[in-house]
Amino acid sequence: MTPHRPAPGIRDRRAELIPGPEGAERPDARRRVLVIGGGIAGLAAATGLAERGVEVHLVEKHPQLGGRVRSWPITTPQGPATMGRGFHAFFRQYYNLRALLRRLPPEAPGLVPIPDYPLVSSTGLADSFRRIPRTPPFSFIGFVLTSPSFRLTDLPRVDLDAALSLLEVDFPDTFRRWDGVSAQRFLDELGFPPRARHLALEVFARSFFADPRDFSAGELVAMFHTYFLGSAEGLLFDTAAEDFDTALWRPLRGHLEGLGVRFATDRVQALDLRGPAIRARFDDAAPEEYDAAVLAAGPEGIRRLVETAEGVEDADWRSRVGQLRTAPPFAVWRLWLDRPVHRDRPAFLGTTGYGPLDNVSVLERFEAGAARWRAEHGGSVIELHAYALPEASDPERLRTRLRAELARVWPETAAAGIRHEELLIERDCPLIGTEPWERRPTVATPDPRLMLAGDCLRTDLPVALMERAATTGWQAANALLEGWGVRGHDLLSPPRTARASWPGWVRRVLRTLPGAGRGRKSEERHR
Repeated sequence: MTPHRPAPGIRDRRAELIPGPEGAERPDARRRVLVIGGGIAGLAAATGLAERGVEVHLVEKHPQLGGRVRSWPITTPQGPATMGRGFHAFFRQYYNLRALLRRLPPEAPGLVPIPDYPLVSSTGLADSFRRIPRTPPFSFIGFVLTSPSFRLTDLPRVDLDAALSLLEVDFPDTFRRWDGVSAQRFLDELGFPPRARHLALEVFARSFFADPRDFSAGELVAMFHTYFLGSAEGLLFDTAAEDFDTALWRPLRGHLEGLGVRFATDRVQALDLRGPAIRARFDDAAPEEYDAAVLAAGPEGIRRLVETAEGVEDADWRSRVGQLRTAPPFAVWRLWLDRPVHRDRPAFLGTTGYGPLDNVSVLERFEAGAARWRAEHGGSVIELHAYALPEASDPERLRTRLRAELARVWPETAAAGIRHEELLIERDCPLIGTEPWERRPTVATPDPRLMLAGDCLRTDLPVALMERAATTGWQAANALLEGWGVRGHDLLSPPRTARASWPGWVRRVLRTLPGAGRGRKSEERHR
């Protein structure tokens, strides 16, 4: 990788450029590709291929695009509205996702900035990232100096070897270093004071829809590096200015249809790779043949298609794909209230110590449709998230508990009536567990005509969630284009290593503090 001259909107001069493959502008023969899945990964793959003259057929089982970031119309007693799968933060480090969104037409609503990302604990402590400098090491110093959950007097009690492993990173080796170690175990060894651990670390771990006991320590370290210690983009983010379908995916679909992409609401039953072409069977359409295929259907869909595919003889690869895991259930509860929340409530609030409640968002603060509903009917449109739920969560008990916890967080909601509500409980997000990093499937497969894409895959880059989905979608397109001698697309990544020599400087400073130096050499033990 090489340093990148920042484009407009990219602050970090150490963002790394991954050049796309070189080649011709278009294939020298007709190429048809089936993209299975209309989420971010599939849309990125379709865009990368269609822009180089490849015929793309994108199949998505839902009427709307966006995958786990989709929205759809509903009807409330007050009239039409929309529902979605919960708030999504588009961080400034999401370079490859933002590259996809730059294809939106100018009239698309797009994204709107969220001014702060406060976190509150049931103990009364609260953190904010609004005034913390964005560039390391000043971000780290600013957090320690201003956070009520972490004090300078806590530093001597922190395990320096574990803490400094957050700083001394080199991806992808850092992923390998923590094989077999959970985020919970890493946090135990870190020795952060409980108030800081819960507020500043576990809140982030749960944003992966996972219990820290089952979530990879390497992914936690990568997340902390990407969002806080390694990137100069900071921790603030944007979100959709309208429901996701209106703001992002419907406009992007129009752009792709202009490039010749053919969309179908259907389900692929099975793939046959035994002949010179890949043959696909559908639920509602006649079989078709393609030069290549991209599986971007999420962990369950990828597992099913690989398990049933004919012509893939690599048993070890099939086994590794079969081991893709799904995170525990999560809930999104959207409430249309008959009275507004206080006007000083933030658009998005992370919580810890409030039972199953992980965050609350006030949709009229950023989503135009919710703002119109509030203007016409009064009240507020709010959304509650609960991650890593027990397998057999009872919806009524969950509603009762979430309502009680919401009243603890924002007391004015206790007396509010509910005009309409939509509860969504799903289990389809990937779980990046403690299994060996090398065993996780990648974009490439044993068959050069077949690619995978999605946030469940292994990558060398410190990216996750929506950005991993977008990155692997672009990579899948690039791999196919390279095989046909066609020019690919450049990608960007946050820095893969620590910024300059400041981890060593921090180590020297911390060693001078009273009681410092008692580190258990956690990092070396897990190499």
